[in-house]
Amino acid sequence: MIPPKPFRFGIQGRTTGPRDEWQEMVRRVEALGYSTFLALDHFVRGLDPVASLMAAAMATTTLRVGGFVFDNDFRHPAVLAKAAATIDVLSGGRFELGIGAGWLKEEYDQTGIAFDPAP
Repeated sequence: MIPPKPFRFGIQGRTTGPRDEWQEMVRRVEALGYSTFLALDHFVRGLDPVASLMAAAMATTTLRVGGFVFDNDFRHPAVLAKAAATIDVLSGGRFELGIGAGWLKEEYDQTGIAFDPAP
């Protein structure tokens, strides 16, 4: 029998604001008892999620961090894998990776990346 895993609560947040506000926000998330902070992967809003999640991990001690979700068209898989492994090592194993196909056509149009609709 597989032992049950504890129920966890995560929170999705925007990656905006000056450094001090960003660090205070993720520390508050951790202090409130959330297990995970997830950053959005969008070009038009907020800071880069990879760099933001590394900063969040460095500002906290137990909070898990991850992307909600990383768009596979925005980052080459090998580059994202390297970034994910780096965050995981430097955070002491607190990184959670989520990847997906992307959906916001406007962002594709604004960045010149081809948007492949579902068949």
